[in-house]
Amino acid sequence: MEVNMRLNAIVLLLACIPQLVWAEGEGVTRREGFLMIWAGISRAVTDVAEEPFADVPEGSAGFGEITFAKARGVLDGDLFHPEEPLPLNDALLWLFRTRNVADPEVLRSDDLPLLVRRYPLVPPEENLSRAVAREEILRLAQQLDAFLAAEEHRVSLYAEDFHGDHTAFGEIFDMYAFTAAHRTLPQNTLLRVTNVDNGKSVIVRINDRGPYIPGRDLDLSLAAFTAIAPRSQGVIRALFERLGDSVVIGPCGLPERYQKRITRDIRFHRGVPHALPLGESLVLSANRPFVVRRVRYPDGTVWRIEDWVLEKERFTFRPSIVGTYIFRIGTPYGRSRDMRMEVVRCSGTSPLPLGEG
Repeated sequence: MEVNMRLNAIVLLLACIPQLVWAEGEGVTRREGFLMIWAGISRAVTDVAEEPFADVPEGSAGFGEITFAKARGVLDGDLFHPEEPLPLNDALLWLFRTRNVADPEVLRSDDLPLLVRRYPLVPPEENLSRAVAREEILRLAQQLDAFLAAEEHRVSLYAEDFHGDHTAFGEIFDMYAFTAAHRTLPQNTLLRVTNVDNGKSVIVRINDRGPYIPGRDLDLSLAAFTAIAPRSQGVIRALFERLGDSVVIGPCGLPERYQKRITRDIRFHRGVPHALPLGESLVLSANRPFVVRRVRYPDGTVWRIEDWVLEKERFTFRPSIVGTYIFRIGTPYGRSRDMRMEVVRCSGTSPLPLGEG
């Protein structure tokens, strides 16, 4: 009942937007329209082993985003037809897919009528094959994001039974980190979760798949769940706000930068970040063996460890206080390098802290 009332309120609010927004505007091509939709989710694009669309060659505008989206099932077909007008049905389908509103197998063109009934972005009698305008894409995206922000979800937690196990994405699950499991949101998505009953919120990073109990939409780590509810409660009602990809946004909304090489031949798979939010763990692995000789804490304490890390092994370090940490990392051949990492506590006014909001 509460969800329906909230959705109805959003529909009424959107209906009050001046008619100028709804008027026909400048048309948009499929390429332009997709890149506008993609920009709204702040998702990282990486190289993928995917055959690109024949009509979107490497080096053309949007090649990386379009090829990555094809590999992830957001785009399909043999050709993309980048310069043709964007029809409304494709714009809607791309919006639903980029917002991960359901499992990919139920996000097909044939499912659009059901999706539009669930999220009434256009009237039922709308001609979905017509061309869409640039201004309309922005309105549809804002409207869908408003609907999603109003949806209530059942949220549970997982802790000791999985602590130290591998997540679905290959990370080590740490029940004391601010992370979560979701069935469809991409890895590294930052999500603000707000407890409906008390208004408390926490920002988590998606690093696992689940939950697999019917009726539940998110599993929070122990640290994240207890930040907004007593552990004994077990399951809560919550709202979600998708903030973007942590690889794009970085700690406290800053772009992430990494120190990736010890020497020319020994490099980390990810590296030592220049900044890390308090509550997150540093995880290091490399293409060749290396040794963490010591860690200097912000208060001057030095931890001499001589911890050798072989290939396929990981060094994990969880900072306990804010400030500058200095890692002395060496090679089997006696060379060493100091790497600095600033551990930060994002302020309560920052849009993207990891931890309590």
